[in-house]
Amino acid sequence: MSTLNGAQSLIRTLVDSGVDVCFSNPGTSEMHFVAALDSVPEMRGVLALFEGVVTGAADGYARVAGKPAATLLHLGPGLGNGLANLHNARRAHTPVVNVIGDHATYHKQYDAPLESDIDAIAGSLEGWVRRSGHTKDVGADAAAAVAAAQDAPDRVATLILPADASWGEGGETCEPIPPRVPQAVDSTTVQKIADVLRSGEPVALLIGGSACREAGLRAASRIAAATEVKVFAETFPARLERGAGLPNIERLGYLAEQAKYQLDGIKHLIVAGTRAPVSFFAYPGMPSELTPEGADVHVLANVGQDVPAALEAVAALVAADTEPVVREAGRPELPSGPLTVQNWVDVIGALLPENAIIVDEANTSGLMLPAATAGAPRHDVLTLTGGAIGYGMPVAVGAAIAAPRRPVVNLESDGSAMYTISALWTQARENLDVTTVVLNNNAYAILRMELQRVGASGDGPRAKDLLDIGRPDLDFVKIAEGMGVPATRATTAEELAGQFRRAIAEPGPHLIDAAVPPLL
Repeated sequence: MSTLNGAQSLIRTLVDSGVDVCFSNPGTSEMHFVAALDSVPEMRGVLALFEGVVTGAADGYARVAGKPAATLLHLGPGLGNGLANLHNARRAHTPVVNVIGDHATYHKQYDAPLESDIDAIAGSLEGWVRRSGHTKDVGADAAAAVAAAQDAPDRVATLILPADASWGEGGETCEPIPPRVPQAVDSTTVQKIADVLRSGEPVALLIGGSACREAGLRAASRIAAATEVKVFAETFPARLERGAGLPNIERLGYLAEQAKYQLDGIKHLIVAGTRAPVSFFAYPGMPSELTPEGADVHVLANVGQDVPAALEAVAALVAADTEPVVREAGRPELPSGPLTVQNWVDVIGALLPENAIIVDEANTSGLMLPAATAGAPRHDVLTLTGGAIGYGMPVAVGAAIAAPRRPVVNLESDGSAMYTISALWTQARENLDVTTVVLNNNAYAILRMELQRVGASGDGPRAKDLLDIGRPDLDFVKIAEGMGVPATRATTAEELAGQFRRAIAEPGPHLIDAAVPPLL
């Protein structure tokens, strides 16, 4: 007869299925899960003080590890608190296994204060949702959740765990369930794309998802070298490999005006691992679609298919004897003088360590970062795929746990930092090798820019007040130190360089409060 309760069968099944990290912010309904951690020591539990850090950390972990982490969230409000970074994970096609505790099945009828429609909230993520009805089903449901999270093209899977299903006896573990793998692109589609590339008309190739890793980048570069097609990466890739020795693929601009300029004149747009681009927002008098009017869109591979293999198949037809063009090693000179939007990125480019992971939420302050780091040692960049700010610090937590031997550099705007600032506490508690550079301009500079672009009049004092995060100025040194993270402040390029060097050289987390004037 089984001696496991539901929570124990859940955790054991997760571990057996390859999920051995759980980012957590538990409550009363999850206490048996918490207690069960001691009976399954292979599961690493990581506490965060806010659910948005929990979900963001799970996103960052999976982007780097290539497999899901679990989250442990408390009822509907806990899931609601974590929803923004689950949105980012959904857009990044990140595999995440959410475990959401719920009231005991017999207690739900009483509409207790924390009662809510968890299924509806989880359903908004357009992933996989299941509610465990009985203790004996919990293990099988957990295995199904892990498989669903990794079904191509990866997604958020949510298992709702009633408290009585968790504490009940009779839990059963379940063998891992193989997920569905990406499907190959058929040869007819490959041939059609090759014909478009040979048409002699102006063509652009937009890659995303798994194509932003080495194999896809090299294949895309070969195609470009042989056909003169313009190649772009999607604006916010989930994970982009770059640096010396790799093709330097330009990303499509965030601003609609930038993207329209990059795609101007093309007659054909080929998409691989992403979709045809649209403007992030609607603007008066401007179209939502960024593909030039009259241009044809051709889909080589969607996000659920084997995109790198599809690009390699096209390259075999149109670029059989062509080598990719790779970026030579080269770094900017270290700048001097007061920090500016233009020069702080050169400090990072000049000093970026080998095999780094950059978590980029620099926003308006980081527009020149790609150029400054293009020839730096090979590194990965994780970007704000879903556009919901407050992702950077939590994603850095997850990335550091997934790759403990790689330095993580979180480039963070000040306004976004405050959304999930408690991630610093988790970095300190877990002694994670994360160097955070906060670009502190005391402003919502991105919103100042958008105020102008939507044509709104924003000269009045009340409007300006909502775009200014001074009065009082945020002191990130004191905030970080209060959470156990050593911190310094830099006002010049020389100070930033010295502090960044020290932070990278010393183990554990560090924060640099960099005084960079706003772009606008």
